[in-house]
Amino acid sequence: MTAPASARSHLRAADNDDSFAARQLRIGLQHYAAGGIKEAIAVYQIGLAAAQNEPSGNRSIEIIWELHSKLGNACMVRGDLEFAAVNYRAALRLAPHLTDCWCNLGNVHLQTGTPLDAIALYGQALKLNPAHRPSLTNLVQALMATNQYLLTKGLLSELVGERPQDGEIRKQLGRVHFELNDLESALQCFRQAVVLDPRDADSMYWIGGIKQAQGDFAAAEAAYAEAARIQPLIRRPAAKLPAEFRVLALYAPFAGNLPTGYLFQDAAYDANTLALFASSQYDVELLDQDVEVVVNLISDADQADDALWSLAADLVGRIGKPAVNHPLVVRKTTRDAVADLLRGIPGCRIPRIWRQKAGADPSIETLHEALAAASTILVRPVGTHGGDEFEKIDGLAELTALLAHRPETDRYFIEYIDYRSSDGYFRKYRFILVDGQILPYHLAIAGEWKVHHDSTDMADHVWMQREEEAFLSNPATVFNASHYRALREIHARIGLEYFGVDCGLDGSGNLVVFEANASMLVHDRNEQFPYKAPFVLRIKTAFDEMLRKLAIAGAAKRVRAASGLSNM
Repeated sequence: MTAPASARSHLRAADNDDSFAARQLRIGLQHYAAGGIKEAIAVYQIGLAAAQNEPSGNRSIEIIWELHSKLGNACMVRGDLEFAAVNYRAALRLAPHLTDCWCNLGNVHLQTGTPLDAIALYGQALKLNPAHRPSLTNLVQALMATNQYLLTKGLLSELVGERPQDGEIRKQLGRVHFELNDLESALQCFRQAVVLDPRDADSMYWIGGIKQAQGDFAAAEAAYAEAARIQPLIRRPAAKLPAEFRVLALYAPFAGNLPTGYLFQDAAYDANTLALFASSQYDVELLDQDVEVVVNLISDADQADDALWSLAADLVGRIGKPAVNHPLVVRKTTRDAVADLLRGIPGCRIPRIWRQKAGADPSIETLHEALAAASTILVRPVGTHGGDEFEKIDGLAELTALLAHRPETDRYFIEYIDYRSSDGYFRKYRFILVDGQILPYHLAIAGEWKVHHDSTDMADHVWMQREEEAFLSNPATVFNASHYRALREIHARIGLEYFGVDCGLDGSGNLVVFEANASMLVHDRNEQFPYKAPFVLRIKTAFDEMLRKLAIAGAAKRVRAASGLSNM
């Protein structure tokens, strides 16, 4: 942040004021401009203390609110959002006309997960200055964070009309169209953004993603390749200065990847993401610059091909930094491989899984032998998640008819284990395992066997919400010591630093594991379930702390190596 234009006239008062507080304000601004944020904070605080000690008749209210405002800005840069908010509020009590303060206080609420409060604060700023660009831009972000896409679309459409040469606005409108599932309009917006800025790699990545979703893989690959040529690394700077460390994340546009929109949000570290293509060459020395941790985002073992796994593993090895979810470990987490890997854990039921190859024509006997003659079978295409194309097959006739149709892709046949609770509802629990911690993420309750939190009607049932909140607050009320022993054994056998487990409990109290992999989504868009916020944040905090620990360990190892010391 720099001193906004609206405040410059007030800063002239400091230039003409020879009080100690005014001098501290000027010195603080100099430190801030030179990048000395820590020094600026100290000087602003000294100035405020001095101003408070002056006789009331000698105090310059203008200098005091400027000190609070600038101290808030410096705290934002340092990542101390709570203290930033305290100072913005103090400034606004003295000077409620400060458009930038209202906007920045809104930014604090947006970054701390209260976007509805942020919207109200941006509204205050826009009452003072309807053309205030930062407030308009951040209001868009807050509206999107609360899923108010139609309102956002209207606001951005007006802004496009006012600023037809602003590619960033068109890009934001493209994202809104995407959320509204209007893919053609989204494509048009991103293409217009590229016309305005031919080096807009971000819009090209979006075009690639939409084309991939539409099944036009040739166009998707061309867009991805052009984006990667212009900007091999997608850079997300830290939310504070200086960044604590730098992460290199590896993802594959044509494979399943761990969603990081929330995990990397408002981080204290720089996150650079590299798109991997099996046919590409990469400059390891360039990628390795200042990187402390490598995070492999390629998470679906069924979607990436052998060449991509080899490339990702080779890069991790050549970079030689601590890694999260090594590609060679993730590669072993196909559904059928995980079922075999977890077999035999006491008190834990793992459904048997058989994989039918594309075009194969198996017999009923082969299938029954693989699944121990299960009477009810679940079927899903390999590489899919959620409830799409996921069916339950009951009886021999239905199964015979299904097997008569040879699939174009591999598919999984999964033994069905009844996990219905005594009250007739099905309960699916999700844990996220982070660096050995077993953290609850959600409980989904439904009247049907195919349970996904987003598709349940939990928002309409208070008792379901209360039960989920109770589980999140104290999972031990549902999962006993033997269940936790099983979860710890699952963590040990899977061998990943970050992954999720979806599970239930059968009528005998056994843990029933539906899946365990690194692809599970964690997000903070829980407006209908606000009680989830602290538990979701806990997962992100654990993720950040894991990266911080690895960065510190990696740096210490290099220091020892440079000093000729052995690892101890």
